[in-house]
Amino acid sequence: MRSGLIPERVNEEHGLISAIVPDVSVVVPVRDEVESLPLLLEAIASSLCASQLSYEIICVDDGSSDGSAEFLKEQAQIRPDLKAVILRRNYGQTAAMAAGFKYALGNAIVTLDADLQNDPADIPILLAKLEEGYDLVSGWRQNRQDGALNRLLPSKIANWLIRRTTSVYIHDYGCSLKAYRAELVADMNLYGELHRFLPALAYIEGARITEMPVRHHARRFGQSKYGLSRTFRVLMDLLTILFMKKFLTRPMHVFGLLGLISMILGTGIGIYLTFIKLAMGETIGNRPLLILAVLLLVTGVQLFSFGLLAELLMRTYHESQGRPIYRVREVVAKKDKIT
Repeated sequence: MRSGLIPERVNEEHGLISAIVPDVSVVVPVRDEVESLPLLLEAIASSLCASQLSYEIICVDDGSSDGSAEFLKEQAQIRPDLKAVILRRNYGQTAAMAAGFKYALGNAIVTLDADLQNDPADIPILLAKLEEGYDLVSGWRQNRQDGALNRLLPSKIANWLIRRTTSVYIHDYGCSLKAYRAELVADMNLYGELHRFLPALAYIEGARITEMPVRHHARRFGQSKYGLSRTFRVLMDLLTILFMKKFLTRPMHVFGLLGLISMILGTGIGIYLTFIKLAMGETIGNRPLLILAVLLLVTGVQLFSFGLLAELLMRTYHESQGRPIYRVREVVAKKDKIT
């Protein structure tokens, strides 16, 4: 491994200076954490230098109003290990992480919060686990230093629900301290509030996932940005993940099935109403079943149409980007001798 900061080399063809790929990029979303940042930057640098790893720190300011952006811009001018990415406004943690991933150059990428509750001393431990053949190593805060009612209880419920829904059995989805292989992150598109579901998205991409206990400290500065108000967004994103996991490349299987069931039920009710009208001479115009039959038939046609449109959209999504519907881990083949 290379030690310390990222060395530079000269591109002889263009006469430009470029950075050698670092061992690790540390991505830190930041919002109103100006008091924590000086201690955080030094802790990350100390941890990675002691581990003989070349590194870069990418701090993404997500619309801070407390001077965090100004501090990062100032430090980026004097620290060769720091890259400051300043967003135009507050877009949310998912967008900040996506921006950090875009500018990361490392072979491995580590994410952590800027509030000093994650311990940078745990980064080398996660990276060592990553080297065992995993694609994602997630931190597990076994001894969380958060409030029981407003943080711990909702987190336990959310983690249980996500585990049951996604079949990715890790204990702590909410822990920001995670290590990824760079090629895994390159295959994941983030939007909405999907940063908390990164292990589930990685599972969809065929990643090998594990978790490790990490330290967790009480917040020293500022106020937490998390609360119960995020519960609804978590549930909606969970439904998105569930759909992506099961039907991302075959949406017709869900919409078409529901549409077919709806049309069969509507047709069955219609046949029954026709029978009692023609064979028994009863009036059916004022029966709620008639309205239900029409509603089921119309709904079935609409669902079937949604399925066809979704199939066309997915075909456009994959073909326009040249994005395959599979992921290759490795190719092994015997090489013939050259005579």
